[in-house]
Amino acid sequence: MTNEEKLHLITMNLEETLTVDELKQLIESGKPLKHYIGYEVSGKVHLGAVSAMLKIRDLQMAGVETNVFIADWHTWLNKKLDGTLETAKRMAVEYFQEALKAAGLVAGADPEKINFILGSDLYHNNPDYWAEVMRVAKATTVSRMMRTTAIMGRREEEVTDTAMLIYPAMQAADIFVLGVNIAHAGMDQRKVHVVARDAAEELGREKPITIHFSLLQGLLKPDIWPLPTDNREGAITAMKMSKSKPDSAVFIHDTPEEIRRKLNNAFAPEGETGFNPVLDWTKHLIFYDPDTTLTVKRPEKFGGDVTYTSYTDLENDYKKRELHPQDLKTAVADWLIEKLEPARKYFEDPKRKAALEEIEKLTAK
Repeated sequence: MTNEEKLHLITMNLEETLTVDELKQLIESGKPLKHYIGYEVSGKVHLGAVSAMLKIRDLQMAGVETNVFIADWHTWLNKKLDGTLETAKRMAVEYFQEALKAAGLVAGADPEKINFILGSDLYHNNPDYWAEVMRVAKATTVSRMMRTTAIMGRREEEVTDTAMLIYPAMQAADIFVLGVNIAHAGMDQRKVHVVARDAAEELGREKPITIHFSLLQGLLKPDIWPLPTDNREGAITAMKMSKSKPDSAVFIHDTPEEIRRKLNNAFAPEGETGFNPVLDWTKHLIFYDPDTTLTVKRPEKFGGDVTYTSYTDLENDYKKRELHPQDLKTAVADWLIEKLEPARKYFEDPKRKAALEEIEKLTAK
């Protein structure tokens, strides 16, 4: 594989790469490429993990070492599940790691080629790690660290204890101590990646390349509609899927009936292409690969079946109201039911099923 082909695989379908020139130089240097993405154990795994695993598949094809960091300490700091480190650690291994493997199967990545790293294992008896946390904290102002806590899914006024301020410094230190040169996340993690890049310069560390994918929009109608056009970041946050709002997301082990119900009830205004979750999923999941086709089945009186070979054509028809929202919802539901079959089968295993049931209890409102 040529360097140009590697560069294309790593950067395709991303929202942002910081920076493409730096990545090109890294590839051309011949250094081993080492990737990382980190996850809190905050609830059931949804399609956002499939989106991430699609990129992990690309990275594996490009010869990159792929690492998934399961952040049980960050889960504890962020007061998720029952608020204890013991539960976060157990669910990280029994449920979350297994769910991410299932998402990898769905996306076509090889779970056996992913190194799963538990936060507790990295931090245990590792004074060098905690020294790195201190170095990052010393290289970052309090006000900037406070702004960066948005990566936790919290507003600044929700940061109620000092431990939460340590969270971003730990996330940046994870990158340095793991020795990765490609940090991967959704756009919601951009701020902490920029902190890590800036701290790397000040501390004499290798500056990580950061690659960011688009957050999938949630299926529910936002509280404010139309969304403000002058605040893109706020609009994206308002529309993203949320584990705390189960009907905003499709989870990887949802039943076909649950998938159909959620898609049937999804917010998908006719002719609206700017903020439309069903179109968003069609673009970022179904048409992730360039050779994709999607057949929308409909009665002859409504134009008969139509097959799309590009997202652009589908979006144009939707905008012109030649493709009805309900027809698209049905097609997307059918695609997801088939695509997620490996994950449903994976969780038929009694131990995995029991872990799923436990995390459902832990996150039930």
